[in-house]
Amino acid sequence: MNVPGSNVARHLRIAATERPDDPATKSPVPVHPTVEARHEVRTFRQLDQESDTAATHLTQAGITAGTRVLLAVRPGHDLIVGMFALLKLGAVPVAIDPGMGWSAFLDCVRRSRPTALVGVRAATLLSRLPFTAFGTLRTRVTVGGYAWRRALATTPAAPRPLAEVTPDTLAAILFTSGSTGAPKGVCYTHGMFDAQIELVRATYDIRPGETDMAMLPLFALFNPALGTTTVTPLLDPSKPLAADPAPLVAALRAEKVTCSFGSPAIWGKVADHCEARGLKLPDLRRLLIAGAPVSGELLAKLRVIAPHCVTHTPYGATECLPVTTIAADELLGEARQRALRGHGTSVGRPVSGVEIRVIRETDGAIGTLGDATPCAPGEIGEIIATGPSVTREYDGLPEATRAAKIADGGRVWHRMGDLGSLDAEGRLSFFGRRVEKVRTADGDLPTESVEPAFRQHPQVFRCALIGIGDAPSQVPALVVEPRAGQFPANEAARERFIAELRDLAKINPQAARVRHIVFQRALPVDVRHNAKIHRLQLAKEWTQRLAR
Repeated sequence: MNVPGSNVARHLRIAATERPDDPATKSPVPVHPTVEARHEVRTFRQLDQESDTAATHLTQAGITAGTRVLLAVRPGHDLIVGMFALLKLGAVPVAIDPGMGWSAFLDCVRRSRPTALVGVRAATLLSRLPFTAFGTLRTRVTVGGYAWRRALATTPAAPRPLAEVTPDTLAAILFTSGSTGAPKGVCYTHGMFDAQIELVRATYDIRPGETDMAMLPLFALFNPALGTTTVTPLLDPSKPLAADPAPLVAALRAEKVTCSFGSPAIWGKVADHCEARGLKLPDLRRLLIAGAPVSGELLAKLRVIAPHCVTHTPYGATECLPVTTIAADELLGEARQRALRGHGTSVGRPVSGVEIRVIRETDGAIGTLGDATPCAPGEIGEIIATGPSVTREYDGLPEATRAAKIADGGRVWHRMGDLGSLDAEGRLSFFGRRVEKVRTADGDLPTESVEPAFRQHPQVFRCALIGIGDAPSQVPALVVEPRAGQFPANEAARERFIAELRDLAKINPQAARVRHIVFQRALPVDVRHNAKIHRLQLAKEWTQRLAR
């Protein structure tokens, strides 16, 4: 069956034609998680038909091509149905992280100006509260209710025609996590989604018939386009670190999951659970871990519990993903020793079709690429990237767009907001966020030039380099979150812990610049990955605490 056009939803139609009876989604059925994992299965034919009937249901409610739709559906089959129904209509789904906080969420809704809401009953009820952010809503469709279920139970007489779009037509607005600032809506076109699908498929050799369990809901939306089965994990996306690893491991094993994506925090819990119980994940072939630097300890554990798996750590952002990638074998070799010595964490080489450069840091907008000064090999600077999957603008934020994008003829470069360096062979080393570097009287100290040396301590869960006081005369300090049960109980234990950290970090000359080492039971992290540390928040808090 030929499915012409540029609408990214055509990939589901193709999968439904070529693999109609293969499982498309597997949704967990409530049972005792430590005993077994059971799932309700929908095929690609059923998923295509249900998204067709959902599209008809949404059209009858007044949603058409171009309608901005706030999508507030729990991860799983209904989210995939709702997303593809909207794409088939040519509507524009707006996806906002549910756990970013009520005030930030309302601000995102206000700026994205949706005129429709497709969400669970709780979301539709909340949207009727007298907040100005919901003032643009004219249409509300409840997902999971009687009308929705009745619509999905209808078998369409023929496949629904897809809305005619061009590669440049706006397809969706996806919000950043806001880990170092206010969340921003990223404008994705159908052509950008197409390029991203092909990048992921080619980079990681993902093939139809595989089974994937994505620990981040939005990544599960790629699976129908890739022809892979989606297993929905039992976790709350607004509180991923609170997830019980037992049902996750049970599902990975029972459904013979071959591929998964998640943050270091979640996969650390999975690895610890398997290690403590002697469990293996023999069917896992490919694991992608992103959102924050991945420790060598976690990578080593994964080698044992998933002996047939290749672990990759892609680097990118909501605005452009993936940019580079590196496999665990390379990361655990010479690259790890370089990271411990202060030369940054290697994030590999650019994926096919993506070009990266490192330029001298510049405050303010950079109009064209000719206005940027390239760094020499090995010199630390600002990372920029371009390629077919790199987005061109933020929604309704022209100043943020000017600050983050660089024009280059017909191309646009995205300023990643990160520090890095390129070696002579084109490998990129990551040195942390630009805004989080510590600015001292003796020069700047990027976070990832110091933290790896301290992270290697077996009792450290995570740590953060922060600046005490005001730039450019900050004092470097390290805030350590010990592993469970390892928090120093008294002054003697604290001094012993600090001495061990100092001794381990001698491998890195930069580590001696850290003036203070303090402990905190839980570091503030982002909601999406539960791995990106809010260092600027920590710096404010500890500047006040140490002053007292």
